[in-house]
Amino acid sequence: MIYLDSAATSFQKPVAVGRAMETALREMSSPGRGGYPEAMRAAETLFSCRTELAELFHVSEPERVVFTMNATHGLNIAIKSLVPYGGKVVISGYEHNAVTRPLAALGADIRVASAPLFQPDMTVEAFEKEITPDIDAVICTHVSNVFGAVQPVEAIAAICRKNDVPFIIDASQSAGMLPLDMTALGAAFIAMPGHKGLYGPQGTGVLLCCEKTETSPLIEGGTGSVSLQQDMPEFLPDRLEAGTHNVPGIAGLLEGVRFVRRLGEDTICMHERQLALRASEGLRQIPGISVCARRDLFSQTGVLSFVPEGLDSELVGNTLAEEGYAVRAGMHCAPLAHRTAGTLESGTVRLSFSVFNRVEEVSQLLTALPEILKRLSA
Repeated sequence: MIYLDSAATSFQKPVAVGRAMETALREMSSPGRGGYPEAMRAAETLFSCRTELAELFHVSEPERVVFTMNATHGLNIAIKSLVPYGGKVVISGYEHNAVTRPLAALGADIRVASAPLFQPDMTVEAFEKEITPDIDAVICTHVSNVFGAVQPVEAIAAICRKNDVPFIIDASQSAGMLPLDMTALGAAFIAMPGHKGLYGPQGTGVLLCCEKTETSPLIEGGTGSVSLQQDMPEFLPDRLEAGTHNVPGIAGLLEGVRFVRRLGEDTICMHERQLALRASEGLRQIPGISVCARRDLFSQTGVLSFVPEGLDSELVGNTLAEEGYAVRAGMHCAPLAHRTAGTLESGTVRLSFSVFNRVEEVSQLLTALPEILKRLSA
């Protein structure tokens, strides 16, 4: 199997990730629930992971790094901390259902700052038009999970600061690949998964919290702290981390983050971008394929979509799977992105790369795809 679906989950992990998880299962219990060695080792692992993440993303203190189940969990906390029922929110035209569904559940007044793909200047203009001081929150994905398009979050953050409006960044497709400086951005929250570009296991996620932003717990329960009090603690991370932690997952995430920091975000991102550019140039040579990409390295990351004209994208994706190529096809849980880009009717076939993919794998796909399309069109 050639794995080309890292935008969903980076399947290949550094060896140290699995080893750390196994060690955690053998040698660690629950942090904050005892002073014995197994509990203390778990607490030290969690603090080390918070510290590595705080340093990577320039968070003021490790306690403001909150562990979640995934990015969706973190986005729900962020949104429900800032947006009242019926509140006013500005989002980009490329948001995932992890953003749009919580907003719909809140009955939010959603204003879409819509702009064409790969047009950052127009994106900034659209946000500038929609952001006013009465907006409760602005939410933007850093990188589209469908098209890999990089959004100008720095410029959007500046508009938010100018209007004193809190900014939530969905870093699901950028964490571990593109630089993110929470302090410089002044974002209220940045949510990310552990299992994609940070190379941790599934079931892990991170929510970075600004010191100026009030937080609302999504769930309440035990924290191992101030147990006599029936309200959730006021301090982070305890306020947002009810119940027992996923210690093996966080131990694995710690090693994934260390891997990213050793290798360097720039190195990882450039590798993925080069693979995506090579794939897009090859796809353009295949009749009957429309490629959703720019012909340069820097407009997108290692996420690339194409439309097989006259064929159902999910049929193409399933056939590729049968032939040994793991890709994602259809709506990618982001119908708004497809509506904005004009691919809502067709959907797309998405290729997404990680640092473990090789040029030879791209070449194999480009060789196999014409025959597959020819067979499906017959």
